[in-house]
Amino acid sequence: MARTNNVTELIISGLFQDPEVQRACFAVFLPMYLATVVGNGLIVLTVRVSKSLRSPMYFFLSHLSLVEISYSSTVVPKFITDLLSRIKTISLEGCVAQIFFFHLFGVAEIFLLTVMAYDRYVAICKPLHYTIIMSRPVCHRLAAASWLGGIIHSMVQILVTVQLPFCGPNVIDHYFCDLHPLFKLACTDTFVEGIIVLTNSGLISVFSFLLLVSSYVVILVNLRNHSAEGRRKALSTCASHVTVVVLFFGPAIFLYMRPPPPSLRTSWWPCSTRWSPPC
Repeated sequence: MARTNNVTELIISGLFQDPEVQRACFAVFLPMYLATVVGNGLIVLTVRVSKSLRSPMYFFLSHLSLVEISYSSTVVPKFITDLLSRIKTISLEGCVAQIFFFHLFGVAEIFLLTVMAYDRYVAICKPLHYTIIMSRPVCHRLAAASWLGGIIHSMVQILVTVQLPFCGPNVIDHYFCDLHPLFKLACTDTFVEGIIVLTNSGLISVFSFLLLVSSYVVILVNLRNHSAEGRRKALSTCASHVTVVVLFFGPAIFLYMRPPPPSLRTSWWPCSTRWSPPC
């Protein structure tokens, strides 16, 4: 997978070290995860079987729920089971696979949220042309483009990651596998890779967020010409979407717009020292 790998298994430090705290977190997070899967699964099922929920809004909502199930299931089951383990381990291949699917579903969700904002813009600002602009074929193409964008983004991340050599240490300072914590373990300088991640992940998050904010600013401006009842209905349909956008994009921008961290190898275990593992 990499140019030189002495590391085949990684140890995840996790959120907490106290066994009692971990068991308490297990009791909290497991019901939350199950509620997320069941709730989103019911949304997907309801939209698919109900003939009254055929509008583009519900079409994209079903795709968003499907992505959310997949996105949560990439990390949370492993995280929950690790709460009951004294030593939390994952293979290097498993770590790379987790990163791939985590970023695939994460970016697909970003693009779907952007598409949903466009759908609300057309519905509120161009109501007479809504059925023409947001026709069924257009909705299918927009949903497919969101998934394709996630795949392309994730492929770039993985192509960067698999080129890195890992020769120790093997303790990943995080509660799941992600790019920046994994880069710290590489026994080479990862500055260039960090810049690629910042450009690929960070700018996607920022530009999508700015596009979403701009679309809702335009919607709010156009709502001035609507009746009070029309404004209330429009705002009620947009409020939940805005809440999801803020909760999702805030952490994403914070995580991936940071400067790339130095690797532990280049900071503490230079290859020239006789105590370091062979590179």
